[in-house]
Amino acid sequence: MAWSASNISAAMVSNFFAPAQALSWSADTINVALYNNSITPNKNDTFANNSYNAGQWANTNEVSQVGQWAAGGVALSTKTNTFGSGTQQVSAANTASGSAATLSGVFGCLVYDNSLTAKSAFCWNYFGGTQSVTSGTFTVVWSGSGILQFTIT
Repeated sequence: MAWSASNISAAMVSNFFAPAQALSWSADTINVALYNNSITPNKNDTFANNSYNAGQWANTNEVSQVGQWAAGGVALSTKTNTFGSGTQQVSAANTASGSAATLSGVFGCLVYDNSLTAKSAFCWNYFGGTQSVTSGTFTVVWSGSGILQFTIT
């Protein structure tokens, strides 16, 4: 099995109701790490396994390039947190590599809290298939619906 969808970590949602860690979208450094197709994200996995460099998110499956898209990912900038009409949405400015990146076999990314020791995931985003760039800029263009969104109906 491999990537097939984007999702929110259930452990992260559970953490809001019984805090095991102090996740803060606004105050913490949130990173975006790129991954190949050797993983099968599991929304029901534990915090321990839905964290950067743990379980399937081990750095052996990470796609990076020194000086362009660092191992451990790129920090989000201009983070937003919006609530309205029963929808909670978090987003940020599009995330880009350096201008001379050569990255291949990128299938998705892990969005995680890099300020925590455990590096817990907020979500992961599937790119719909393999993505690459050769001597250029690799940019993750976030959806108009945000990086992750909760809808309460």
